[in-house]
Amino acid sequence: MQLIDSHTHLYLPEFDSDRDEIISRALENDVVRLLLPNIDSNSVIPMLEMVKKYPQICYPMIGVHPGSIKSDYINHLETVKKYLSDDRFIAIGEIGIDLHWDTTYKKEQEIVFREQVKLAEVNNLPVVIHSRKSLSDILNILDDMKLKSVTGVFHSFTGNIEEAREIIKRGFMLGIGGILTYKNSGLDEVIASVDLGNIILETDSPYLAPVPKRGKRNESSYLKYVAEKIANIKEFDIKDVAAITTENCKKLFKLY
Repeated sequence: MQLIDSHTHLYLPEFDSDRDEIISRALENDVVRLLLPNIDSNSVIPMLEMVKKYPQICYPMIGVHPGSIKSDYINHLETVKKYLSDDRFIAIGEIGIDLHWDTTYKKEQEIVFREQVKLAEVNNLPVVIHSRKSLSDILNILDDMKLKSVTGVFHSFTGNIEEAREIIKRGFMLGIGGILTYKNSGLDEVIASVDLGNIILETDSPYLAPVPKRGKRNESSYLKYVAEKIANIKEFDIKDVAAITTENCKKLFKLY
């Protein structure tokens, strides 16, 4: 059985004391590849150092997280453009709009999101989208841009069945993580109604640890709990869940 953690921030300081052990545990629990979304200009170097140390296991993305976008957003965008001259990146991410805590820089977030989606199209890369309290805004922007070839994943999807269908209709995947295991998340119904061909798995570690590890620092080895939950909902063998979602991930990020 092979699983891919399509979204982990394993380069963050939260893992500085035991990063080698985290990766060993992931491999022991059948998580064979770790995909690393970038945050902003400050996280690129730590992320690339991880990739250099763990080739064929860790794969980098380049992008600016909406939470990092303030009035100086141009600087972050320039960093993305500079690094894109290197062909090692598998996606533009993590990008998007986040209106959960603060809407002060909503306009700037929208500008940066549009610019990064354009970069994805030009460079033939998928996008990894953060859409907290902003799903309709993002879908409207994507529709307005009339994209011809951009695809990707809506990371940490927490929406309803109709929202899932709107995402899938546009050719995007659903990134499913630990929230699925939380009581009253509402995602059980979504997973039951969505074909596994539209799903990839993620942890978003160190955040959003699944039950029975909820409240602890999340890590890639915990991805098995997400796969088990999907298997239970769909009444599939967990090996089939792993095979299908792993193939989805390989295809989306060109990991062959």
